Amino acid sequence: MIDLDIIQGARRRISGHVLSTPLVHSPALSALCGVTVGLKLEHHQTTGSFKLRGAINAILQLTEADRRRGVVAVSTGNHGRALSYAARSVGSRATICMSRLVPENKISEIRLLGADVRIVGGSQDEAQQEVDRLVADGLVLLPPFDHPDIVAGQGTIGLEIAEGMPDVATVLIGLSGGGLAAGVAAAVKGLRPSVKVIGVSMERGAAMKASLDAGRPVQVEEFLSLADALGGGIGLDNKLTFPMCRALLDDVVLLSESEIAAGIRHAYEQEREVIEGAGAVGIAALLAHKVAGLRGPVAVVLSGRNIDMDLHRRVVNGISNPFGQEV
Repeated sequence: MIDLDIIQGARRRISGHVLSTPLVHSPALSALCGVTVGLKLEHHQTTGSFKLRGAINAILQLTEADRRRGVVAVSTGNHGRALSYAARSVGSRATICMSRLVPENKISEIRLLGADVRIVGGSQDEAQQEVDRLVADGLVLLPPFDHPDIVAGQGTIGLEIAEGMPDVATVLIGLSGGGLAAGVAAAVKGLRPSVKVIGVSMERGAAMKASLDAGRPVQVEEFLSLADALGGGIGLDNKLTFPMCRALLDDVVLLSESEIAAGIRHAYEQEREVIEGAGAVGIAALLAHKVAGLRGPVAVVLSGRNIDMDLHRRVVNGISNPFGQEV
């Protein structure tokens, strides 16, 4: 388990390398829910998502020899962008392996950062096979979630939430491989044990939810989703984030594509924020009244903004069938 001391150490380490993002009041969501709701604007982070925290924390702890070897990871986009940025900042080089499901706008941004991009297969699990081959060839593995330095880096968001909202009662956070959810839950519960932390994901392909239900890591089929950053498996040999999420999450909420789209629209129309589907799931869960027994104040993590802007326009304008299905 990653504890509070480790997360506080990560915060000291990454200070000056990442932004301490705002936690702002949402009048619209507070009125809707009848409790104070604050939005943690992590999509304002330098690379457009929370992933930079974990990537920087991990990169800064590599030896010079490892930096020269170069780093590699599988990614649904945001970790790849963050790791490429972090690697370049210390004179290293990143190789990022992704599946065909990753949106082109995320792939192009990673290439702009000088990374070696490999598009492999139709799922994150298939792309991971290329990562495994490259690690065998000598590259240093820095995975998107199941790594102590990554989890500790993401957990620094929880420290900022507890400081910005000292009486926080509920935290809503996107749930995929569990690095963000595990880190934030460890931080806020380390400081405020009574806080409820609720993971939010999409209905189809929610690997951590399926694994928690099964009592062990399981594979799931991957689908196109507005919350593309939440796709992918958690790894059948998951050693850290699965047990942490099992121990620390109070509930998991699943959303339809239409509910995720409503979250994106609300963020734009009411909060004046452009966010991707994975960043909108906390808002969407509140709009859909899917959080049972909601206690306030509530902190909602808006985790990323790296959405294809043509897709964003279509969703905001209410256009259906972005992936051949209703949103």
